[in-house]
Amino acid sequence: MVHAPEVTDYIKRQATKLDAVSDDIDAVNVLKGQKKVDAAVAAAEEAKKQAMFDDASVFDSEKDKAAFRQYEAACDRVKNFYAEQHRKQTLEWNLAARAKFLKQENARMSVWSAMEMLNTLVDESDPDTSVGQIEHLLQTAEAIRRDGKPDWMQVTGLIHDLGKLMCFFGAEGQWDVVGDTFVVGCKFPKEIIYPETFKENPDYYDPKLSTEYGIYEPNCGLDNVMISFGHDEYIYNICKNQSTLPREALAMLRFHSFYPWHREGAYRHLMNADDHEDLKAVKAFNPYDLYSKSDDPPKASELRPYYEELISRYFPAEVVW
Repeated sequence: MVHAPEVTDYIKRQATKLDAVSDDIDAVNVLKGQKKVDAAVAAAEEAKKQAMFDDASVFDSEKDKAAFRQYEAACDRVKNFYAEQHRKQTLEWNLAARAKFLKQENARMSVWSAMEMLNTLVDESDPDTSVGQIEHLLQTAEAIRRDGKPDWMQVTGLIHDLGKLMCFFGAEGQWDVVGDTFVVGCKFPKEIIYPETFKENPDYYDPKLSTEYGIYEPNCGLDNVMISFGHDEYIYNICKNQSTLPREALAMLRFHSFYPWHREGAYRHLMNADDHEDLKAVKAFNPYDLYSKSDDPPKASELRPYYEELISRYFPAEVVW
């Protein structure tokens, strides 16, 4: 007769250890399976995102795009604006501007209140429209919405120019708030609008700042260069620190006025791999910023409930400006 082995305390302890190891193995296998699921979901989301950026904007299909950004035919107000901007946007001034605008609290208010505050401002650098800023923001967001883009991109269109609040927070003029942006600390390329006016900028003659790379390294990445400070950099920093908008939205905000880069092809020698991905997002956003402009403003009161709900998904009720 075969007797069952005695279950000693030692065997019990070993069995407990074995169970623990088995549980750990099962947990790892579950994690492996979950990682595969997560990877598949991430890949699907990335493909969906790339398809969104590859899809051409539809709302502007009948627009005469040659009629936009006609700077040679612009009025003296626009030409004088750029002459002043190009003269004063030096590396030294940019360092001081960042210390001033990004380290002080100017106001606390909701995103919609910020839009209303901006409503009296007309951008002196823009030759395409004379409507107030809240109308332009709504035109941009509505065009994105009509093309079926995701809600975060609609919100991005709605807020992309809110950095112009700098005009109320101690800006010296519009030259340090609006207009096309460019890199300071290296040579001013010919792709910038009115490039001849940079001859009035002291950096133009500085041997350290007037070479192709200037103070930067090849392919250092745009995160590591200083872009002329204005409303793009201002709203980008606010959203980076106080919103849950995705990276693509932050790129759209930071680079939407960086026309020498995203439209004319300058600064490729400073780009890294991340910048090439950001460029896709900015190019997808640009038509909504540029071609939605018209002098037929939407009705803010009717659209406010819809957009305030979207804003609440990505921003706190009160934002520090």
